[in-house]
Formats: sequence, structure tokens, C-alpha cells
Amino acid sequence: MSNLTSVSTFLLLQFSDVRELQFIHFLVFLTMYLMAVTGNLLIIIAVALDHRLHTPMYFFLFNLAMIDLGTISAIVPKTMAMSLMNDVSISYSGCVAQVFFYLFFGSLDLAVLTVMAYDRYVAICNPLQYERIMHKGACLQMVAIGCMASLLYATVHSGGTFAITFCSNIVNQFFCDIPRLLKLSCSRIYLVEVGFLVISFGMAVGCFIFITVTYSHVFATVFRIPSVHGQKKALSTCLPHLTVVSLLIFSCLFAYAKPPTGTSSHLDIAFSVVYTIIPPMVNPFIYSMRNKEIKSALWKLFNIKNFTKNSVVCKD
Repeated sequence: MSNLTSVSTFLLLQFSDVRELQFIHFLVFLTMYLMAVTGNLLIIIAVALDHRLHTPMYFFLFNLAMIDLGTISAIVPKTMAMSLMNDVSISYSGCVAQVFFYLFFGSLDLAVLTVMAYDRYVAICNPLQYERIMHKGACLQMVAIGCMASLLYATVHSGGTFAITFCSNIVNQFFCDIPRLLKLSCSRIYLVEVGFLVISFGMAVGCFIFITVTYSHVFATVFRIPSVHGQKKALSTCLPHLTVVSLLIFSCLFAYAKPPTGTSSHLDIAFSVVYTIIPPMVNPFIYSMRNKEIKSALWKLFNIKNFTKNSVVCKD
């Protein structure tokens, strides 16, 4: 490969060269994107407008919905534009922005999920001290620390990735993915970024271990509750969070279980779609299906809209 000292654009992987299939891919991704945006916006609006949901658990859920919007918006719109315009190129700055925002929202997602596990631990294992520990200031502080850490993480990794010299501009992925970009390096400086990735993997594993240990204490406390109704009520606040965490873990394992090769197979692309698009799309449905408060807030929101429409009709 020739040494490309000044790459101005990268060429991403297209799902198909057949124009008809490109339109189908556009429609599929548009549907998934609209589902994700609609679901997360409904969660955000419901939590913001319903004062009964102004509690730490729903504050973190509110932030998680905003993060999911950012995560899917960092990748899917460009993917849809590629299929619609039949143009696989992305500018250098566009690739940098995609990597930065995806890393920022992805790491912040993990941080908020970790804090949510701690919130459930305090609520179930130490309920008498819950309001003292999980007060408004503490919740804001934890999210702010997660934002600053994620911002630093995204800045370091983006800078480390694009400090290397690229020997090719052909990325074997439908978005700017760091492992695929590192394979384009023709200098050994990329090993520094590999080291950062290993450290990041260790930190992610640490978060997952923390969540696992936290829930082991939660389940031990729940099963000591004498009332079956009390057990179900406590578990109902934990199961959606556990489902979201499990979805994130297994989708990442599917994507990175095997080392990347020089080319992308259809299975690689399918796994990439799973861990980049599916979690932000299904998270709102996971939280709303088993949560009576969210359901009630959504019904209240829709009823207000219907009431407003009926009032306008009656006035006319």
C-alpha cells in the first residue's frame, strides 16, 4: 500500500452495489432510526413533564434516553445518506467527528448504566438512607463526572487514532470504527492507541464486574423479603436495567469476540448493526413495557393531546 500522508476522505463499506437494494437498506435504516428517535423522545418528554417521575431512577433513565439518541445519530444518518446517494465517501473531519461522538456517547452510556446499578443497590439494600445518598446534587454530580470522563476518553482515543499515518483510505466497515481504522496504519505509532484500547477494555470489564457484584447483593436482599408481592415489586425496578445491560454486553461480545480480519463478512456487518443500532432502538421499549409509571406518564401525555384536540373542536 502506498503511504497516504494526507488523507482527505475515507471510503466506507456499502451494503450492496445494487441500486434497488440500496433503497431497501435506506428504508430499513430509516425505520429503525425513526423508531429509536420516537421511543427515546417519548421517554424524555414523559419524564420531563410528569412530576411523579422526578426521582433519581427516572433522572438516569432520562439521561440514558438522550445518550441513546446521540449514539444512534452518530452513525445511522450517514449510513442512510450513503445508501440514498450511492456515495460511500466520508470526509476526514466527518470520520473524526463520527469516532469522537460514538466514543463519547458509548462510554457515557456505560457510565450511566453503572450508576443506575448503584442507584438500585441503594434503593433496595439501604432504603432508609436512599434520600440522603441519592439526593439531587449527588445524581447531578455523578452524571457530570461521567460526562467529563467520557469527554476525556473520546478526546484521547480520537486523537490517538487520527495521529497515525494511513496507508489506505478504504475502511472495511459501514462507519468509522477504530479497529478498522488502525488496520490502515503504516506506522508503529498505532500501537499506542492499541494500548489505550486494552486499558479501556479493562475499565469496561471493571464496570461490568461492579454491576454484577452490585446485583448479587440486590438479589440476595430481594430474596430475603418475606412478601412475594414485595419481591416482585423490587425486581420490577431492576429487570429493565438488567435487560439493557445484558443487551449491551452480548452485542459487544458478538461484535468483538473474534479479531477483525482484513475484509468484512456479512456476519461482521450484521454484528456491527446489532451493537450500534439495536440497543438504542429497543431500550425505550424495554423500560416502558414493564414500568407502570412510564406507561401511566405516556398515557397521560397522549390523553392531554387528545383533550387539547377535542377542546379545539368543541370551540370551533
